[in-house]
Amino acid sequence: MTARRGNLLGFLACVGLLAYAYYAQFVMHLDPCPLCIFQRIGIFVLCVIFLVATLHDPEAFGRRVYAVILTLAALATIGVALRHLYIQSLPPDAVPACGASLDFMLKVFSLSEVLVKVLTGSGECAKVTWTFLGLAMPAWVLISALVLGAWALWVNLRRQPPVLRF
Repeated sequence: MTARRGNLLGFLACVGLLAYAYYAQFVMHLDPCPLCIFQRIGIFVLCVIFLVATLHDPEAFGRRVYAVILTLAALATIGVALRHLYIQSLPPDAVPACGASLDFMLKVFSLSEVLVKVLTGSGECAKVTWTFLGLAMPAWVLISALVLGAWALWVNLRRQPPVLRF
């Protein structure tokens, strides 16, 4: 498998994850909390980088650059998912109070203030409204980001098969 095909598979996996997130929101009526939105943004960033890497199809140095950028995006997504899981694990009396909606905060506060407020979490982020095999959605995002980060490293750092040209 070439790096181009591997990056294309990473892109398609991200598209699948985002498609399911929107299915859960609009068909299953599971409204995303602010931390869910940031996890979606992380997967979207991975999606875009995988697509650019697919279209660019660089030589060895460029593949290393993409591997680093993809790994950083995956780590950021993992960090948000871990924070979300931490908030969900708190006892009910230790959960922070619900705050304003993300739309309202973006209108009123600067982006840095919104990031701080969202990453400290709120009561709405502590609710577990969906599970699969006993794991909540942030756990699946965490697993997906780990796999996508590892995939990005493997696909872009391994030795590429020779290209036969006639």
